[in-house]
Amino acid sequence: MKLFNKKSRTAVKNTCDQKRRGAATVEFAVVVPVFGIFLAAMVEFGHAYMVQTTLRGAAKKAARYGVANGVTTTDVKLEALRVVSSAIDTSSLSIIVKDADVFDSSDSPTDDLDFEDLPDIELANATTRHLYIIRLSIPYEEVALFPPFWTDNLTLHSQSVMRHE
Repeated sequence: MKLFNKKSRTAVKNTCDQKRRGAATVEFAVVVPVFGIFLAAMVEFGHAYMVQTTLRGAAKKAARYGVANGVTTTDVKLEALRVVSSAIDTSSLSIIVKDADVFDSSDSPTDDLDFEDLPDIELANATTRHLYIIRLSIPYEEVALFPPFWTDNLTLHSQSVMRHE
């Protein structure tokens, strides 16, 4: 005895197709925005990492440039600006060159030190083995690809410490 005939199988199949008709569209509408946000976050974090790496490289290169005799603090700042400007807009970039001799003495606390409070230094007048620091910083919202709605007042920065020769 046959339980199902050909007509009833077709009718059941058509009923299932009608119930599933919009499922792919709904699944697509749910998955695509999530995937898009994930993709945008990957691009944004990659860009932030590129900016951070550029700042780090510029600080190192400018600090190495300032080691030589006859190089001024202005020359070092211009070198850092030249390196960073090849990758990002530098209109809000902050470059400071400070005397870092406070780090040579072991009895001074440096945990809560503000780099802006360190004394300025003119590298052309620096003595041999004089310690100095170069610090570059830029507000994240100035270099972000997408508006940073998830963070407030985030600053990317890098620094390099060298001794004058």
